[in-house]
Amino acid sequence: MQVTDPIADYLTRIRNAQMAGHRIVEIPASKLKQSITEILYDQGYILKYTFEDKDADNKQGLIKIALKYDPVTKSPVIRELVRVSKPGLRRFSGSNNIPRIINGLGIMIISTSRGVMTDKKAREMNVGGELLCYIC
Repeated sequence: MQVTDPIADYLTRIRNAQMAGHRIVEIPASKLKQSITEILYDQGYILKYTFEDKDADNKQGLIKIALKYDPVTKSPVIRELVRVSKPGLRRFSGSNNIPRIINGLGIMIISTSRGVMTDKKAREMNVGGELLCYIC
């Protein structure tokens, strides 16, 4: 089945796995999803991840993500995952107009000409781009 918005599908799979209390979620791989996964890991939103290459059946590769939960309350670390730019309405922003998420406590993931990065890094490098999603 062809998905019209793979990033929204990626975020929804993570959201659904957390609501069901799963520890691991498997997502079809792409380079953009791998970049987003690496950012989530670097920012401390997920425990770990692995990229599995295409197998003999010539299927798409997989990303396995170990979700992170609070040890005391058992609530997910990711409270909110929201898609900003959609296929029907792309959202772009210059480096000086990138919105702050919860006054800097959350992160915005941006696709720029220099790759996929967080809002903080985009401001440091003075580049704008497409606002993919935000996490808090």
